[in-house]
Amino acid sequence: MKHKDGKPYPPNKNSKKIQVTLIVVVLCGFSFYLGGIFCSEKETYATKEVNREDETPIGNSAGSLQTRGNSFTECSADYQDYTPCTDPRRWKKYGLHRLTFMERHCPPNFERKECLVPPPDGYKVPIRWPKSKNECWYRNVPYDWINKQKSNQHWLVKEGEKFIFPGGGTMFPNGVGKYVDLMEDLIPQMKDGTVRTAIDTGCGVASWGGDLLDRGILTVSLAPRDNHEAQVQFALERGIPAVLGIISTQRLPFPSNSFDMAHCSRCLIPWTEFGGVYLLEVHRILRPGGFWVLSGPPVNYENRWRGWNTTIEEQRSDYEKLQDLLTSMCFKLFNKKDDIAVWQKLTDNSCYKKLDNLDNYPPKCDDGTEPDSAWYTPLRPCVVVPPATRKVKLNALAKWPERLHVAPERVSDIRGGSEGAFKHDDSKWKVRAKHYKKLLPAIGTEKVRNVMDMNTLYGGFAAALVEDPLWVMNVVSSYAANTLPVVYDRGLIGMFHDWCEAFSTYPRTYDLLHVDNLFTAESHRCEMKYVMLEMDRILRPNGYAIIRESSYFIDVLAPMAKGMRWSCRKEDTESSGQNEKILICQKKLWYSKESSL
Repeated sequence: MKHKDGKPYPPNKNSKKIQVTLIVVVLCGFSFYLGGIFCSEKETYATKEVNREDETPIGNSAGSLQTRGNSFTECSADYQDYTPCTDPRRWKKYGLHRLTFMERHCPPNFERKECLVPPPDGYKVPIRWPKSKNECWYRNVPYDWINKQKSNQHWLVKEGEKFIFPGGGTMFPNGVGKYVDLMEDLIPQMKDGTVRTAIDTGCGVASWGGDLLDRGILTVSLAPRDNHEAQVQFALERGIPAVLGIISTQRLPFPSNSFDMAHCSRCLIPWTEFGGVYLLEVHRILRPGGFWVLSGPPVNYENRWRGWNTTIEEQRSDYEKLQDLLTSMCFKLFNKKDDIAVWQKLTDNSCYKKLDNLDNYPPKCDDGTEPDSAWYTPLRPCVVVPPATRKVKLNALAKWPERLHVAPERVSDIRGGSEGAFKHDDSKWKVRAKHYKKLLPAIGTEKVRNVMDMNTLYGGFAAALVEDPLWVMNVVSSYAANTLPVVYDRGLIGMFHDWCEAFSTYPRTYDLLHVDNLFTAESHRCEMKYVMLEMDRILRPNGYAIIRESSYFIDVLAPMAKGMRWSCRKEDTESSGQNEKILICQKKLWYSKESSL
């Protein structure tokens, strides 16, 4: 606006303030309108989710939680055996070379499922240990293909509503017991407590690992996900430790120098191909003085070659190549009889000096290769030389069960680790386990067999339960301090894992999940909702969860648990003055809406 002489009026500051105020008011009103739309849409979406009945909290405690939470939807019925990071639906995206498609390939965040994995039609509460070692419900693992293909080898036989496990295998069709008896004759250390931990690569239905449990040896049975056999699912349904995995292009999720024994019974792994990387990985995870057992081709080729669709010359050549490769990486032939050959990893490090010669193969791994790095770490065609000290050697460890409570030398490799810290942790978990049993009397009974400690330190929880009829998979975060070697040194088993991803197992495979401040440690990286959904996936119906966290996280997690159809109650810790609380939960047995039942 201008004066009548043509000059502009000076600006009116008050009118400007009014204009700005009006703009702010209009924007606020518009935002409020959009918020109302969003909220109404969210409520509409929520009505489509699973309707949930009111849950009855386990036990009769004043701490029972009635917090109301949003329900999660059901996954469709074809996801009943969903393994997110080893999903056959996604295999075509990855290469066939060295079976890399069977390795872990987790879906991106925008493809992650936010639903509850249903059980199969007719699912029943699993048969209890020790009866489960010999039989399981067919409807819990309804795979007819393996029954038709492997019944002649006595892996399993379908009888009525059950699968029966006679204890056979490809190399021991007449029973695993006699097979292990012969193995014990070849390896006397299996009988005196020297050998405590083992790994079975290509485990079948884990009959070897199941037999060893009765002999005081704890075995990790390893097999890849497949469309037909579900070897790992059968093993866990039987109550035998097992994980999904394959030796392909990445290291196995275990620390170096950890297992006392490794086993392959006609597992069809091409040990001498690709520069011997598969055997080099066995060498890495096997402790000095440990044993590698091989049955099947090319062992006993002189008498077996006719049944292997090959020639005696080819099998002789394969055996010589294998022997040369083992010698080059400091193994010696320990014993051999019939179909079984046993090699021992040498304890004398002078053998590795020959690897300094650049003309020798395989070479020594360079100093930049961390021996215990085992989470998405590529396999390398080189030898991981064990430390020259006694602390990792099999003959330097106390025999089982004494080694369970002896502070391993490797505890000093951990920041803040010491013999005193180990002893304190050991004592602490004895007290905690006693308190847990008061809160959850099912621990120590036939109701709890397969247990996972989702973020262990030294395996103290597992050690405190060692007299109970259960086993514990000790999980150490790939982002935490590397304490897993200590777990193995004391005669327990475990693996590395990142809880921002799905675990390498089938659904409904654990009876009890234990959490000790996992969410406190990992909530800055991992969305709690996905961790809880993963816990629901791997927990059996009627299974339990013990979640030990700060009061803040307990209050956040309780509504999520309710939304997953868990019944929960909040309890005090063994030291009631602490800020920590304990959430005791039980997963309900429910069936898919698509179920034909």
